[in-house]
Amino acid sequence: MTDTTDGDAELTITAPHRELLEQVLDKWSLHVLNELCERPCRFNDLRRAIPEVTQKSLTATLRKLERNGIIERTVLSTRPVAVEYRITPLGKTLRAPVDVLLAWATAHMDDIERARDRFDAL
Repeated sequence: MTDTTDGDAELTITAPHRELLEQVLDKWSLHVLNELCERPCRFNDLRRAIPEVTQKSLTATLRKLERNGIIERTVLSTRPVAVEYRITPLGKTLRAPVDVLLAWATAHMDDIERARDRFDAL
C-alpha cells in the first residue's frame, strides 16, 4: 500500500501490524479504552459502562489489551479480592491516532454511506 501523503513513502503492513490493529481496533477495545482513559475501572464497572458487551467478550478484550501492554491489571487487596484495570503510558499514546481515524471517519461518513448504498443496490 502506498501512502498518499508522500509519493516516495511506502506504507508496509506486516502480519504483526495487522494482528495488533485487529486487537486494538476491534468491536469492544475502543469502548474499553474510552472508559479507561477517564479513570481506572473494575471489571463490573466496565460491564455497566458498556452494557452491550458480554462477560466473555469483555474478558477476552481485556486480556488482549493487557497482552499488548495497552492496559494493566492490578489485583486489589480487598475482601472479596477485586481486579482493577487502567490504561498504561503506552496505551495513552493510542489516543491521538485513534482520534485522527475517528475524525477521518466523521468527515467522510456521508461519502461512505453513499458508497455503501450504491454497492448494496447492485
